[in-house]
Amino acid sequence: MDTNTPTRTRREPELTFSSKELFDLALAWVTLSVAFALFIEPVHSGEADIQHFVLMVGLSFITVGVAFLLHELAHKIVAIEHGQIAEFRADYQMLFLAIMIALLGFLFAAPGAVYHRGQITKRENAMVALAGPVTNHLLALMFLPLLIFPDPLRTIGAMGVTINLFLAAFNMIPFGPLDGKSVWNWNKGVCLLVFIPSLTLALLALVEIGLFG
Repeated sequence: MDTNTPTRTRREPELTFSSKELFDLALAWVTLSVAFALFIEPVHSGEADIQHFVLMVGLSFITVGVAFLLHELAHKIVAIEHGQIAEFRADYQMLFLAIMIALLGFLFAAPGAVYHRGQITKRENAMVALAGPVTNHLLALMFLPLLIFPDPLRTIGAMGVTINLFLAAFNMIPFGPLDGKSVWNWNKGVCLLVFIPSLTLALLALVEIGLFG
C-alpha cells in the first residue's frame, strides 16, 4: 500500500535508501516470512516439526518476502519518477499483530507503506498505487513456470503465484489506505478493470494450485 501526503515540493528523481528505511524493509521481510511459515507449518501447536517449519521460513523468504519487497519498491520507484520524496516505513504494531494472528491460525499482512510527498495529480497518484499490484501480477507470471517441476520448485512456484495474486487483489480493494482507493478516486473503471481480474485470478490460484489445501 502507499500513502500520499501532498506538499509544494518537487525534486528530480533520485532512488536512495536511508538506514532507517533499509532496516524497516528487512524487518518487514523477515517478519512476514516467519508469520506465513507459522500459518502454513504451525510448529508452535505441534502440527509441524521444526525441520518443516525452518524449510517453510526459507521458502517464504523467497516468495512472500520478495512479493512484499518488490511491491513496495515499485511504489517507491514510480513515486520518485513523478517527482516525489518517497520512503518505506514499517508499522511495528502491525508486524507484531501479524505474528500473533499467525500463532492463532490466521493470516494477516499490513507491514507498512511507502509514504511519499510532493506535488502530484490524482492520475499520478493512481499510477504510484497501481505499480505495486501490477508488479505482483508480473511476479506471479515469473513463478508460474515452476509449477511444471517437481518439489521443491513446484512448491516455490505455487507459493509465488498464489501470494502475489492474493497481494494484488487485496491491495486493489478500493478502501482506506489500500492502493485501490487511490485508483478508485482517479478512475473507477480502471480500478474495477484491475481489481476484478486480480480477485478472480487469486481465487482460481487458491482452488487450482491448492496451496492451503
